Amino acid sequence: MQHSEPGRPQVVAHRGSSHANPEHTLGAYVAALDEGAQALECDVRLTADGHLVCVHDRRVDRTANARGLVSTMDLAQLDELDFASWKNPWADLDDEAPEVDEERRRVLTLRRLMEAAADYDRPVDLAIETKHPTRYGGLVERRLVELLEDFGWAGKGSPVRVMSFSWVALNRVKRMAPDLDIVLLIDRLYAWQLTKNLTGQDWIAGPGIDLLRENPRFASKLRRNGRRIHVWTVNTPGDFDLCVELGVEAVITDRPGAAVAHLARGV
Repeated sequence: MQHSEPGRPQVVAHRGSSHANPEHTLGAYVAALDEGAQALECDVRLTADGHLVCVHDRRVDRTANARGLVSTMDLAQLDELDFASWKNPWADLDDEAPEVDEERRRVLTLRRLMEAAADYDRPVDLAIETKHPTRYGGLVERRLVELLEDFGWAGKGSPVRVMSFSWVALNRVKRMAPDLDIVLLIDRLYAWQLTKNLTGQDWIAGPGIDLLRENPRFASKLRRNGRRIHVWTVNTPGDFDLCVELGVEAVITDRPGAAVAHLARGV
């Protein structure tokens, strides 16, 4: 199931409204929804004690006030870290900076993000990317499907789709939850050529915007072959327009408010 405005690509907030807010924090996702995003994108990794958390990098060094591998830390350790201050390191010296709720500084579990999406006052889709390679291999997808089952979101009509650059990971998802939508992320044409015959016809193609700019005919070919197209990471008016022109179904963007406003003007 996909929620969007008729005639427009769905606007998917990339790690939340991450241009203006610290990525993968609850505050970034609430801001994205308040800006009109119809879906939320997140990356997930597995902690040492088996929790799925929304963190892009293998290490926490870039986005937290600590160093270390996500996979070697348990949730309690991660929960002690600040995942927000890196975005505005001088905030404590700014008397006009808004107060930040402590919950919005902490590591965000996928469960908490799903609860926030479920509780919002309109339907919200989720695009969840599993990161590979990882020391836990297929356990990541298993834990993900188990969590979706807890919410009743592992079958037909689910608001969730699963994304990955790994067709092996997506095959795991399809075996456990055959009715879920899945998106094979594509960063190079040759990667698609190598894997397209290993994918189901219902798999969604997920090319990067750089690839489509350089090869717009690739999108036309995908559509002629019946493929739905979700594109990342789309942040400029020209790229929004290109996606509309190419018949893209969803745009994943750091600037959901700008995307919503621009696409609305184009209708």
